[in-house]
Amino acid sequence: MGRLENKVAIVTGAGRGIGKAVASHYAREGATVVLADVNEELGNKLAKQLTDNGATTAFIKTDLNDLSEIDGLIEQSKTEFGQLDILVNNAAVTKSLGFFDVTEADWDWIHNVNSKGLFFCMQSAARVMKEQGGGKIVNIASIAGKGYPATSNISYAGSKGAVIAMTRIGASSLARDNINVNSICPGVTRTDLYYEVMRGKVESSGKSEDEIIAALDASIPIRRSNEPEDIADLAVFLASEESRNVTGQSWNVDGGLMWD
Repeated sequence: MGRLENKVAIVTGAGRGIGKAVASHYAREGATVVLADVNEELGNKLAKQLTDNGATTAFIKTDLNDLSEIDGLIEQSKTEFGQLDILVNNAAVTKSLGFFDVTEADWDWIHNVNSKGLFFCMQSAARVMKEQGGGKIVNIASIAGKGYPATSNISYAGSKGAVIAMTRIGASSLARDNINVNSICPGVTRTDLYYEVMRGKVESSGKSEDEIIAALDASIPIRRSNEPEDIADLAVFLASEESRNVTGQSWNVDGGLMWD
């Protein structure tokens, strides 16, 4: 029997990277998984893969810039499966920008998804969880939110700092409703978004992608960057009954880059 048997989980940004790994791990542990992503092609492709492997899944196209779509995601998930036990707030955006390159449009784009969209997804899911007597919320933050200097840009770091703060306040606010709220703070993680940021650093630095990646890995005490599965392993624990007394925490998965 899987660790998430008879649970219904929503994973945002599930089409690729960390979200895809989390959704796949949850399905393997027995959860019914609702895949939310703005990219229909990627979302439907993963839904088919998981279903073909025996999992119960659904894909719901969701743009976290649109609060009505967030509410629709939560309502449709509850209607289709009768409950909502786990929310993984993973969807996020960023790009490589210097301090003086960040524009108002960049700021709004990043914060609308990474912090505003995340909060209202958490709020909408928590209403359902409160009614049914509890649940688990896992927010994917970043060590950028704790001041990691090699972040993609300062706006992204600010949005992830907001996620860490909202995790703590959310955990405090929802504790009496038996809702655990935790966040995971990945370090350097080899996702599609990671390689997009690397291409931006290549353009701005004049160095090759291999040189930049080698320097990043060399800066990590354990000398290796994350694979998405490293994040998904912790996300399973935080969604399971094994973490029933864990709430309000921000867990680093970064090979030893940060210590708080």
